[in-house]
Amino acid sequence: MKYYPLPSGLFSYNRQRLAEQLPRGSLAIFHSNDLMPRSGDTFFPFRHNSDLYYLSGIDQPETILLLFPGSPKIGFEEVLFIRPTSERLARYEGEQLTPAKARRLSGVEKVLSTEKYEPILRELLLLSEQVYLNQEEHDRFSSPVLTRNQRMAQALRQAYPAQNIQRSGPLLKALRMIKSVAEVDAIQQAVNITGQAFIEIMQVVEPGVKENEVEACMTASFLRQGANGHAYEPIVASGGNSCVLHYTKNNAVCRDGDLLLMDFGAEYANYAADLTRTIPVNGRFSKRQRAVYEAVLRVQRASIQLLVPGADLEEYHQEVGRLVESELLQLGLLDQKTVLQQDAKSPAYKRYFMHGTSHHLGLDVHDPGLRYEKIQAGMVFTCEPAIYILEEQIGIRLENNILVSENGPIDLTKNIPIEVEAIEDWMNKA
Repeated sequence: MKYYPLPSGLFSYNRQRLAEQLPRGSLAIFHSNDLMPRSGDTFFPFRHNSDLYYLSGIDQPETILLLFPGSPKIGFEEVLFIRPTSERLARYEGEQLTPAKARRLSGVEKVLSTEKYEPILRELLLLSEQVYLNQEEHDRFSSPVLTRNQRMAQALRQAYPAQNIQRSGPLLKALRMIKSVAEVDAIQQAVNITGQAFIEIMQVVEPGVKENEVEACMTASFLRQGANGHAYEPIVASGGNSCVLHYTKNNAVCRDGDLLLMDFGAEYANYAADLTRTIPVNGRFSKRQRAVYEAVLRVQRASIQLLVPGADLEEYHQEVGRLVESELLQLGLLDQKTVLQQDAKSPAYKRYFMHGTSHHLGLDVHDPGLRYEKIQAGMVFTCEPAIYILEEQIGIRLENNILVSENGPIDLTKNIPIEVEAIEDWMNKA
């Protein structure tokens, strides 16, 4: 691994919190993700299952975690299964986890080979009163490809049709929304790495540079600083591309007079940063670009102050919409007549700002959460208002990462340049 392992106490604490939520007699099962075939005998880079990692600290394929608080079978309250290693596997793929190393990383005392999984699972299933299965429960998850968790769930339902099966998703969403100190530290490290990459990028961007060269700069900086790599596919969008919300081709030339919108974030110890900055390719904002930029910055600063314990996330997004509407009126993009006649279900500002402002951040860049729960201390959100003016080829989005606390919002990205003057100063350093 490229990063320093997080303390095993974090994962023990996470398992303890989940165990306290499970009813008596419950067996919870968690599988790692599959290795995804690419072509021939090659695979895409492995990405752990976030829930399994959250509970174990293990990000190796073919890993299984069983949790059975109060198990009648002594010593089987927590069982971790890892794939058996061999001289051949080590020769081809490098060192694999041994039971001793998996024990140190996870804090799970009983670590066994996956060869022993089936008979132990059968015994524990017959001792349990209900089984909690881990499924893909993100609001926006939709895939024709079944995950390992889904396949194993189907097999279990077929083999044990009378078993009382429950969902672990709601329990884990509630737990993962609230970040521990160790998790915030990991996110902060990912943010710091991302911020340093942004500093380096500002010193190489100039008219004629290609978007993919900018992406190469951020990738090199991430890896040099010990990040896993990108937390998600980066957006490097110049000119009119800045108005395409999920632009990832990153292959155009950055031209004099263009803006360059970059939405990117490092992944450190499997925790994500999510930053967006918009800069002038030639190092100086035009008068119009600056006016729109400062409007977005004002909206962001006001929005951050709304991320407080007890706030309602849906009402928060509506209030941000009103802030954007006010700025669009000042910029001459909306007029009072349009605002007065607008459909409340489709407000006029959405022509220029059509996405949400905040989402949970953690192990996943769009971390799971309970959408209709009130905001609580310990949650980490992005804050990313924007204004997109396609006819003017101006797309400006600014995104910071915010920790909610009882004493007010804490901006984890506060040290990353965002003011117009700071960006221009960095871009024009000799």
